[in-house]
Amino acid sequence: MISPDFSEEERLMADGYDRVVGVDEVGRGALSGPVMAAAVVLDPSFIPDGITDSKILTSHQRETLAQKIHQSADVSIASVNVEIIDQINITAASRLATKKAILSLRIPADIALVDGNHIPSDLDIPALSLVRGDTRSLSIAAASIVAKVSRDNIMQELAQDYPSYGWERNVGYPTKEHVQALGRLGVTPYHRRSFKPVKTVIQSQTVKQIKSGRFGQSGSAF
Repeated sequence: MISPDFSEEERLMADGYDRVVGVDEVGRGALSGPVMAAAVVLDPSFIPDGITDSKILTSHQRETLAQKIHQSADVSIASVNVEIIDQINITAASRLATKKAILSLRIPADIALVDGNHIPSDLDIPALSLVRGDTRSLSIAAASIVAKVSRDNIMQELAQDYPSYGWERNVGYPTKEHVQALGRLGVTPYHRRSFKPVKTVIQSQTVKQIKSGRFGQSGSAF
């Protein structure tokens, strides 16, 4: 099992940064649903056992650890919805979610450790990027767990209103089941219309409606 540690945080604390926040986002590659980020400041004296990259944990393990992280750490979660994603693009939306999560902490952090290389340019605190940070930093790994659990729960709730897309299983990602349902049933309000597979379905359905004479006078099929 991948074993992130607390060495990056300890190094920064030794340099005078008392509150080190780990940040990770989830949902960049999904076709539907929000992009979300979590920011976590762990208590060095009480770090739950078992924190690691969320992708290698089972759903039950993530749920259990997320509860323990919420109970023992300062946690903030932020989301950016599909309308904003389509307006500003997914990279900018991910950075916005990251910034919102950092700024929403109960007590401001002194420095941020951000997974990957998408640090917002206008943060009020210093930030360091860590490629594959969820495998290196316990704070980022904790954030990855909290962010994924939160977003998975949202997609499972949305699946109750739109049950044919398999969101309770694929949480909005472009699985075969999801893509086939998208082509068969069309686009929901929670699909990202700027993403190519969704845009292709919209264009195809618009052409079909034009050919069938059912295209509205307003010039929009939706």
